[in-house]
Amino acid sequence: MESLPLQVQISVNTKLYVKNPESSELGKKIVQHSILLLDEIGFDAFTFKKLGERIGSNESSLYRYFENKHKLLMYLSSWYWGWMEYRLLMATNNLSDPKVKLNRAIDVLAGKIEDDLSTSHINESVLNRIIIFEFSKTFLTKEVDQENREGFFKVYKTVVNRLVAIIQEVDPTYNFARSLASSIIEGSLHQHFLQNHFTTITDCKASVLPSQYYSDLVNKLFN
Repeated sequence: MESLPLQVQISVNTKLYVKNPESSELGKKIVQHSILLLDEIGFDAFTFKKLGERIGSNESSLYRYFENKHKLLMYLSSWYWGWMEYRLLMATNNLSDPKVKLNRAIDVLAGKIEDDLSTSHINESVLNRIIIFEFSKTFLTKEVDQENREGFFKVYKTVVNRLVAIIQEVDPTYNFARSLASSIIEGSLHQHFLQNHFTTITDCKASVLPSQYYSDLVNKLFN
């Protein structure tokens, strides 16, 4: 996989945090260990008190960075999709064949995620598991429309629309590019979940990744 150059910064909506966690060692520690703790116990059981105990910090110190755990989860999700957008751009920018570009994009968006060693305080492989389990909790809320207006999902929608543009390169006459793009991205998360937990209702397994399924789907669609 492509590694992020050290100077690359992932932009996250400033309304998602009180103080930028990237601005201090404590902030980075909060991000690093919140990912590990969320992976361990899940969002519902996660509390700032438990995180504070894990990192040896007062609970009040965490609230100086994030208003609540929902905003923290949204921050992590936004960072993840920003990182995915960067990987997508790096993987497809120099490809001229639209079909090759589409298959490469699917590999990036629906394939296996490995840790990027250039981001020392964020384990992207673990963060990917959190996205698979918890991403829907960022938008399946009564506040989704207001949060959408405030731009909390802008990075995620940018990733979807980049895939839309690639699909339209393959076939400008195809009328459902947006639905297909969002289905590939959302569906791949679901297929990864099924692969690990409900194995009898998916064909994806250790030897067959969701990216292979979606590549097969689009190649037959745009044959």
